[in-house]
Amino acid sequence: MQPQYRIGEGIDRHALEAGRRLLLCGVEIEHSHGLRGHSDGDAGLHALCDAMLGAAALGDLGAFFSDQDAANAGRDSRDFLRDVVERVARSGYRLSNADLTIMAEAPKLAPHVAAMRAVIAELCDVALDQISVKATRGEGLGPEGRGECMTVRAVVLLTREETA
Repeated sequence: MQPQYRIGEGIDRHALEAGRRLLLCGVEIEHSHGLRGHSDGDAGLHALCDAMLGAAALGDLGAFFSDQDAANAGRDSRDFLRDVVERVARSGYRLSNADLTIMAEAPKLAPHVAAMRAVIAELCDVALDQISVKATRGEGLGPEGRGECMTVRAVVLLTREETA
């Protein structure tokens, strides 16, 4: 018998680039720098996708949305998450809860957390209280603390879908 619960972890890091728009967890945030990436660079949604795919033993985001594929250039990461939610559902699971931690020196992210949670909950078709997003600063340490990049860690619990 297959396990009824699966835990997954995803980690994504993107360099900051001047003049690029900043997208985190599906929310555009006013800032002088954005996350460099082949797609829209949304490290929050990328980490969440990897966590869900890993929990379902389906591989990783790059296996489905390669950064070598021109079709993914500038692509909206919300599309990736929608696809991952469908793949996870086809494997018999659904998201029970997700906990994301964003590591970034700037900008202040607390004012955006509610919107991030709402976007993720809607895309995953779960209640708002099943999604946690929090931010921490590097305090001047490491590449995040020096403002060179942002890193997001996501942990998820998947639950097996009930069969009638």
